[in-house]
Amino acid sequence: MSGHHLILGELADVITGVMLQDTHDERYRQGIAALLVNEKGFVRDEIKSRLQLTAKADEKCAIIKIDFGIILDNKMCMMIKYGPGSLVTRHRPALAASRMLVSYQIPVVVVTNGVEAEILDGSSGKIMARGLDAIPDRKLLEKLVAERTFSLIQPGRVAKESRIIYAYEVDGSCPCDDTICKIGEC
Repeated sequence: MSGHHLILGELADVITGVMLQDTHDERYRQGIAALLVNEKGFVRDEIKSRLQLTAKADEKCAIIKIDFGIILDNKMCMMIKYGPGSLVTRHRPALAASRMLVSYQIPVVVVTNGVEAEILDGSSGKIMARGLDAIPDRKLLEKLVAERTFSLIQPGRVAKESRIIYAYEVDGSCPCDDTICKIGEC
């Protein structure tokens, strides 16, 4: 066993084909990846997986993984953050990540535990839809972002969002969670 995850063997990543440790969480991630490719109409090149985000709080730093980013017309239009358990507690850190991952506000933010999903408006944080089936397909996502301006996030806001994600994802994490890399002081 590694950290708190039971290793069940290996599985191939749906997006990259790379062999990964087969864990319960990874099975859910791969299910989401398969949904994006097989049912939602995204091509593998439009899906970026295992994105890294550096979160800072004062002098402390950590690297947090963002499961998926969907790129259309060279813009990240949707971000998907997986985490087991309750979705409500995932809203705020996912919104913080959507304001840090790129220089502009990602329009659509999805939080999921692999069984349920809530689709959030990145700007307002309001729930737009619920359920894995409600994750926008390629055509709907194109329509949703056609009216967006992709407004830039101000540096002061980035620092605040970074503290929020650090508090939720790092300070609030299980001590044996090996999916977060605590850098220490930065």
